[in-house]
Formats: sequence, C-alpha cells, structure tokens
Amino acid sequence: MTAMSSPRDKYYAVWLIFFILGLGTLLPWNFFMTATMYFTSRLKDPPNELAANRTANGTLDDGGDTRNVLESKFNNMMALCSMVPMLIFTCLNSFIHQRIPQKLRILGSLVVILVVFLLTALLVKVDVAPLPFFTLTMIKIILINSFGAILQGSLFGLAGILPASYTTPIMSGQGLAGAFAALSMICALASGSALRDSAFGYFITACFVILTAIIAYLTLPRMEFFRYYMESNGSRSSTDDENRMDLLKQENAEKRPVVSLTEDDGKAGVSVLKIFRKIWVMALSVCFVFTITLGTFPAVTVEVKSTVANGGSWETYFIPVSCFLLFNVMDWAGRSLTAVCMWPGKDSRWLPALVVLRMLFVPLFMLCNVQPRYYLPVVFSHDAWYIAFMVLFSFSNGYLASLCMCFGPKKVSQHEAETAGAVMAFFLSLGLALGAAFSFPFRAII
Repeated sequence: MTAMSSPRDKYYAVWLIFFILGLGTLLPWNFFMTATMYFTSRLKDPPNELAANRTANGTLDDGGDTRNVLESKFNNMMALCSMVPMLIFTCLNSFIHQRIPQKLRILGSLVVILVVFLLTALLVKVDVAPLPFFTLTMIKIILINSFGAILQGSLFGLAGILPASYTTPIMSGQGLAGAFAALSMICALASGSALRDSAFGYFITACFVILTAIIAYLTLPRMEFFRYYMESNGSRSSTDDENRMDLLKQENAEKRPVVSLTEDDGKAGVSVLKIFRKIWVMALSVCFVFTITLGTFPAVTVEVKSTVANGGSWETYFIPVSCFLLFNVMDWAGRSLTAVCMWPGKDSRWLPALVVLRMLFVPLFMLCNVQPRYYLPVVFSHDAWYIAFMVLFSFSNGYLASLCMCFGPKKVSQHEAETAGAVMAFFLSLGLALGAAFSFPFRAII
C-alpha cells in the first residue's frame, strides 16, 4: 500500500472521533477535581460532634483550623491516589498493550469509568458518614486514574499508527476538557448554586461525555480510513473479528510483534528499550514540559493575589478566570494549533531547546504577587504581568507537549508505532507525577 492509495478521512470523521475520545479521557477527571469543594463539604463533622470535639480538646487545632482530619488531608490523599496509580498503570500499559486486546483496554476502561461516575452521581443524593464517604471517594479516584491511564496510553498508541496529525485531536480534546470544566466552575460560582446541585451536574455531564466516547469508539472500525492504517500496520489481535477488520488471514496474527523489555530478534519481538533509544528526546521533552507545568500550576499560580484596589467581584473571579480558565483555553489553543502548524520539526534542536526554556516560568511566577510569602520579593506585582505570563505558559505547554506526542511515534518504524505511543504516554504521566512532587518545594521557597 502506498500513501497515494490511502483513502481519505471523509468529513474528518476519524479526526472527530479521536477528539471525542480525547475529551472523554480528561473531562470526567477535570469535573471530579472541580467538585473538590463538594467532596470536602461532605467530610465535615456534624455540628453536635464538632462542638463535642472542641469541648473535649479545649481549643481549636492547627492554630484555628476548624477542619477535621479528613478535610485537611483530602487534597493530599487525592493527589497521592491519582498520580501513583496513573504512573503505575501507564507503565504497565507500555508492556501489556500487545497482550491484551485493544478493544478490551479502551472499551473496558471507558465502561469502568462510566460506572464509577454513575455511582458518584447517585451518592450525591445519599447521606453517607464522613469516613465511609472518604474511603469510597479515594477508591473511586484510584479506579478512575488506573483505568484512565490505560485508556490514555492505549489511545496514544492507537493514534501512533495513523498519520502524525491524528495525535492532535486527542491532545486538543484533553485541552478542551480543562477549559470546559473551568468554565463550568465559573458559571456555578456566578449562579450561586448549591454545592450538591453543581456536583450532580458535573457528574451527570461526565457520564454523557463518556457514553458519547463509547459510541464514538464503537463506530471507529467502520471507517475505511482507520481500517486502512490498521491493516497496513500489520497489527492484528483477537478483537479483529469483533471490529470487522479481519481482512488478513488468521495466521498473520501469529506474526504480530510481542513487546519485551530488552529482547528484539527483529521479527517476533519489539524492544521497549530499543524504541526508547529512538524517541528519548521526545519522551524526555514531554516529561519535562509537564514537570514544569504541574510544578507551577496550580500550586504556585493559584496563590497569586490581585493588586487591583477595591477589586470587588474581580477579586472573586481573578483566580477562576486568570488562572484556571485562561490556562485551559490557551492550553487548548496551543494543542489545536499543531493541526495546522508543526514547527519545529521532529529532528530540530529547537524543540528541546524551547522545552528547556520553559524553566523560566518557574521564577517568573514566583516573583508575582504570591501570598503569603516569606523569602522572595514581589517583582511583578501588577495583574497584567501575571496574565501575560499565564498566556505564554499555557500556550507553550499545549503546543510543545502536542508536538512531542505527535512526533514520538513517527521516529520509529510502522510496526513499533503503537508501542512508541504507549511509551510517550508513560513519560507524559511521569512528568505529571514529577511536577506534582516539585510543586511542594517550589511553593515552599517563596
């Protein structure tokens, strides 16, 4: 098969399906994080019990902090229960994706996440004691991120088989998910809706998005464009019959490459280490992009205070708009731009150089009006500085990360592309985990 004989993606249907799948990977989790205030409100002690605790202790703990242990530890536990499973299961997916059918990995993950969110929506209407509610929430966070990691890794691996531009809709869909969640948070804040009502709306919306993603994935094998690249890749699994892509004979499935850590006989094996040697620049670049981003946003950026005197409502909306909404909109714009512009190229030294230059955003945000602060001076006090930094910070995050994810699978041979996509997804998750870890010292030195 030649490039000239490849069919067209009619009406950009495959591109749109990958966009929906990208949206489905992150919108549920973004809504889950947006509802943090709802979760912590469910962990409060009943009034009588709270009064009894105060009487027994004779004073308030933590210098007047009226939160109980479950409330105060929720965000830390949430980060732990999300990042650790995500990293572990993304790593596992890099090795098991050839042994577990693609349909089972993607469709099974979507179904599990859908069930978790249906349960979460139902629990909004049910009164549960704080400790069992906390335990159930942490279990749900572990499940969402474990299966979300498998889903994300599988999608990037699948997109790696297609032309490079088909990683863009996944990244763009993920970017839109963050913008949509941030906008929903602002609308809920403006409407004055009760926390439970807002949270229920988040979870039901997430369920509809996941259901749409399931339907979109089931229609994917019917697309001639998609079937062409799956067949030209020569990658067949036991799900080919179910996906109606079994134009090759059964014996060809036996020749499908098996992923191993180091072995590669050139015919029957695909070495992860050999692939990493080919894509290490892209892999480390995407890891570094997200390390800088998560190390700064939101741990540092959310603590910046407006310097507008008597700001009124601007003070209320400053962080929701200038931090969360602006970041997600510009991040989405950066991810989407790679659909029409892919500069610098995959072999250019400018790409890793631009990635490293993003380190400058760490001190720039630290020198904004972050409060409280103990060591560093405020250099960029005006709100305009913070907004300008945020525009460049978020746009470069989306654009450079999307370029890396697009180029990674294209630096290896066709039969290695799916594994390369899964490896890239692992380094993306590694960057998220490292960023979360670095966020603590970044904030502490201010």
